[in-house]
Amino acid sequence: MPINNILTAGGIVSYPLLVFSLLAVALIIERTIFWVRIKRKQRRVVKEALSLYRSDSFSAVAKLKKNAELPIARIFLEALELEEPNADEFRLALDSATQAEIPTLRRFATLFQTIVAASPLLGLLGTILGLMESFSSMDIGNATGSNSAGVMEGLSVALVSTVMGLVVAIFTLLFANTFRGLYLQELALIQEYGGQLELLYRRFHLGARKYAPH
Repeated sequence: MPINNILTAGGIVSYPLLVFSLLAVALIIERTIFWVRIKRKQRRVVKEALSLYRSDSFSAVAKLKKNAELPIARIFLEALELEEPNADEFRLALDSATQAEIPTLRRFATLFQTIVAASPLLGLLGTILGLMESFSSMDIGNATGSNSAGVMEGLSVALVSTVMGLVVAIFTLLFANTFRGLYLQELALIQEYGGQLELLYRRFHLGARKYAPH
């Protein structure tokens, strides 16, 4: 069925549902590109930086700066660029930087939730409007006087709008949950590698500073 026929059959609520669907597709494309870029090289970059940090912290910082588009690289740099922090300051820098990156990792989450919640409600509104149109076309006291075309048009609006609302909501929900899963995985990864970086800092740099000759 052509898109213009679907919009006509769905009634007035089909237009905001179309806007929601186009917005959802745009957000999904943006988030997909974002996560593909991160997942493609994040582990390799972080492992190389941690390996370098054991022997040469300056090389590790340079490696992270070259990959500053990665959230975890920016988090590590916040801690590594402090001037001689103690262990608590180093940990605080990692935690603060992680919190600062959360809005980037969860970008558009509220919009996804809004589309998922509002689309079925718009479909329900279309159902009610379609049924109202059907009832208004019926002549209860005179069966032969009913406007069959108006009744069928109202029923069409009721059914099509319901289906459109559910399709938009389900489609968006699947991707929204996928992106939420990736976000939780990213947080776990940041905590894992952040802990490793903190241990290395305590072992190789705080220890070296502690036993350095004065």
